[in-house]
Amino acid sequence: MAGKSAYGAAGVDLGAGNRAVELMGDAVRSTYGPEVLLGIGAYGGLYDAGRLRDMRSPVLVASTDGVGTKTIVAGLLDSYETLGQDIVNHCVNDILVQGAEPLFFLDYIAMPALEPTVVARLVGGVAAACREAGCALLGGETAEMPDVYAPGELDLVGTVVGLVDREAIIDGKSIAPGDVLLGLPSAGLHTNGFSLVRRIFGAADYRRHEPDLGRTLGEALVEPHRSYLPHVRALRAVGRIKGLAHLTGGGFVDNIPRILPEGTGVVVERDAWPTPPIFSRIEAAGGVDHDEMYRVFNMGIGMVVVVAPEEADALQDAAPGRAYTIGRVTAHDEGPRVVLA
Repeated sequence: MAGKSAYGAAGVDLGAGNRAVELMGDAVRSTYGPEVLLGIGAYGGLYDAGRLRDMRSPVLVASTDGVGTKTIVAGLLDSYETLGQDIVNHCVNDILVQGAEPLFFLDYIAMPALEPTVVARLVGGVAAACREAGCALLGGETAEMPDVYAPGELDLVGTVVGLVDREAIIDGKSIAPGDVLLGLPSAGLHTNGFSLVRRIFGAADYRRHEPDLGRTLGEALVEPHRSYLPHVRALRAVGRIKGLAHLTGGGFVDNIPRILPEGTGVVVERDAWPTPPIFSRIEAAGGVDHDEMYRVFNMGIGMVVVVAPEEADALQDAAPGRAYTIGRVTAHDEGPRVVLA
């Protein structure tokens, strides 16, 4: 057929997909260890499961998530590598809550028309975060979907598979009144609340330098989602973690109850940690109710760790960086399970 192919005329460029694979190849292969038997280019990635033999009762833990409309803000700021870090660290934190260590990761990138350099930059960020977490970027998919996505849009989704010994699972069942809540600081918004942020601020606002933030608003907004893998490893080395809550969509109000046994609630002391100024800026500019802020955003705390009171000091001291005592577990009969004091 002379000229442009019929598929190309329909909006799908097969050559762009091949170029994207070529550009991302080195980054993907940089995450491989000896466990990866077959990776990029294969129909399915092959991963040696020999590590399961080292555990008494191995359990696989899997999670899938996306970065939401943060893609729009990052795209406007040409900050694609940070999105790749976002999706890996978000997913790793989600399985970390149950005590699992990541084994391998899969990504999914969709656009109306593939832009090979953008795809390569996204995957470069994914690969960097995978190397940091010690997991392989085993495979993925790039989808060209004209008419489903508007020009300039993209979607980024990831799946992580991890491993934990059954006796080491963190499930929150032993949480009891009197236990202490430790808060691990976030790096900013992480990957939640961007639909609200985009209603409050326009594209021109993102590039304006803000003295109270020490950088532009956009730079503060696209700060990558923090991984708490090294923090939890350090805490488990010195004591027992009874529960972990990753503060994603739903903030304090919806996420902490997910790990609480029946008959328990928590009191969160909101003045126990410094709230990063990005959240005050959003609240003031958008006229957002103060309590709603704690349901939409993490407000500066990305992971809540529940520990026994007699171990609280030792675990707080063991945390890499700063950890705050932010509240306590209480008995609960009726009313809200999370009280923001």
